[in-house]
Amino acid sequence: MPESKITDELLLKLFPPERADEFFEALYGGAETGAFDIGLRCAGFNKNNNTLIIEFVLTERPGKCMACNLTYGLPQVFLRHPIINLKGIVEEIGKRLLPDWTVKGYEIGSTQMVDSKLNTIPVFIKLGKG
Repeated sequence: MPESKITDELLLKLFPPERADEFFEALYGGAETGAFDIGLRCAGFNKNNNTLIIEFVLTERPGKCMACNLTYGLPQVFLRHPIINLKGIVEEIGKRLLPDWTVKGYEIGSTQMVDSKLNTIPVFIKLGKG
């Protein structure tokens, strides 16, 4: 399956922890204003429609509050922000897929509240063979 090449180690390399601080520095003028850390994980592969799913994982920082109104607008910001570089992440994932798979497109989903300290934002990467 194509997701077998998308390891935690690869995703950490594509989106290192310090990128969250760089993002908040650019957005607010200071990394200390960021209410959450940002990570990336593989959430699986849907065989029915050949879609690889990765997720941005937003984890509340100690002493901060990750309010709903702060995170629900993020998918559109993440889609376009050069520091997040979603297009570059998808391109790098495409380079690492098994030889018979290619990226055909991608879209970002809505923020999902897992609990008060953890949200995710799914990214759906459409794959094709050949």
